[in-house]
Amino acid sequence: MKAQYPKKIIYHLMVGGLAVLLLYPVIWLLMSSFKVSEQIFITADSLIPNPFVFSNYVQGWEGFGDYGFGVFIKNTMIFVLLVLLGHLLSCSLIAFGFARLQFVGRRFWFAIMIMTLMLPYEVVMIPQYIIFAQLDWLNSLKPLVVPAYFGHPFFIFLLVQFIRTIPRELDEAAIIDGCNIFSVYTRIILPLIVPALATTAIFTFYWTWDNLLGPVLYLNSPSKYTVSMALNMFLSNETVSNWGAMFAMSIVSLIPVFVIFFIFQRYVVEGISTSGLKG
Repeated sequence: MKAQYPKKIIYHLMVGGLAVLLLYPVIWLLMSSFKVSEQIFITADSLIPNPFVFSNYVQGWEGFGDYGFGVFIKNTMIFVLLVLLGHLLSCSLIAFGFARLQFVGRRFWFAIMIMTLMLPYEVVMIPQYIIFAQLDWLNSLKPLVVPAYFGHPFFIFLLVQFIRTIPRELDEAAIIDGCNIFSVYTRIILPLIVPALATTAIFTFYWTWDNLLGPVLYLNSPSKYTVSMALNMFLSNETVSNWGAMFAMSIVSLIPVFVIFFIFQRYVVEGISTSGLKG
């Protein structure tokens, strides 16, 4: 046992050093949010603000014109919740169909669905924009939210692999007891894939909260801007960029991300680690 102590000490020192290295950008961002904007990059090698100011948070929260930063957070939360609901409903239902139902071309359509993961967003960006423009959906959340209700290939694949770990005998027993296919989905499968659904929800939250390209393409009114667009507005090519306010609001925008992760991190690990197993 004594021989293992040096190894444990070295291991924890290495892990702790790596954690500090990875967290340093976040720490630098936090400390810089308390610096005067003009001194942020002049004193970039120093973490300690001098002087220590809170005005960046006040200026950042005031937002732009008639719209405070709280408006952008509210818009982002609505955007995230709608997309989250769409992914949970559509992806779980489609994954159940691929994992449990027998229909003509099931493997073919599953392969096609997986192949869409290889398509860069830039390939479909222009065709989608043309379609949504013809539908008169521009400057609204529809182009950003409606596609979520038709599934996401990554989450469908994740849920399919998770559902395959559930014994089919449970489905058969439920059918014998009088359940139809939809009841099997709602009463048997959904309660058993909660870890995978939690993983889907967490990744959807992260990707949607940080999404900048989609809102930039489809949203034109400042009253509908998301957090990522609002942060970009602090930067200007014509006047002086307000780096301090942007860093301050970046810290504010990171709070929901950290809270969600620390609350549901065990579901992320469980959902990913068991989705590749087949029982």
